[in-house]
Amino acid sequence: MRHALEADHVAAVASLATGSKTVAQTIVHGAVWGLGHTLALLGVGTIVIFMNSAVPDQLAHWLEFTVGVMLVLLGVDVIRRLVKDRIHFHFHKHDPESRPHIHAHSHRGEGVHQASPHDHKHSKGLTARVLAVGIMHGLAGSAALVLLVAGTIDDPFTGLLYIILFGFGSIIGMAALSAVIAVPLRYSATSMTWAYNGLQATVGVATISLGAYTMYSLGLA
Repeated sequence: MRHALEADHVAAVASLATGSKTVAQTIVHGAVWGLGHTLALLGVGTIVIFMNSAVPDQLAHWLEFTVGVMLVLLGVDVIRRLVKDRIHFHFHKHDPESRPHIHAHSHRGEGVHQASPHDHKHSKGLTARVLAVGIMHGLAGSAALVLLVAGTIDDPFTGLLYIILFGFGSIIGMAALSAVIAVPLRYSATSMTWAYNGLQATVGVATISLGAYTMYSLGLA
């Protein structure tokens, strides 16, 4: 569960959470990230443990560098959506007798024929993207985990059990972390547009910065 709190994990899931529509959806996506992370660890761990080998250092290095590239792309996507969607909040009433309430909508695609400027679509590919990000993080972290298992556990099946429990913890940890991340993102509407957009911009810039630093420290420095 502690592993889920590493900076690159938090940045990736936070950037993906900006595309979720509800708190429940954000928590599910956190768990899906943990599932992808676990599948990658288990796949690499099974091969390496039973072949009594190790993940090559050069491969592990460039897998971590790829995580940096992925973080930059995720951060850029957050900023792109922030600019393109132009989401904002305002008070309105459906009829003179109804109570005013906060309404959020996007002006994306205005000028193109559509039924209503307030229509929106949910990203069906977001869950697959979350799974792919989790798998990438699992691949990048597999070398260190397998090295730890190989150095402390002699029995291969006990080693696999260790990886499964580790993965289960990452699923729970990331689902819990996603719940914490989701609250300010989903309920910032109560502070109107500047708070919602400000949070998204912060997540996007922080993710890009962490990705760029990762790439620099692993590849360019």
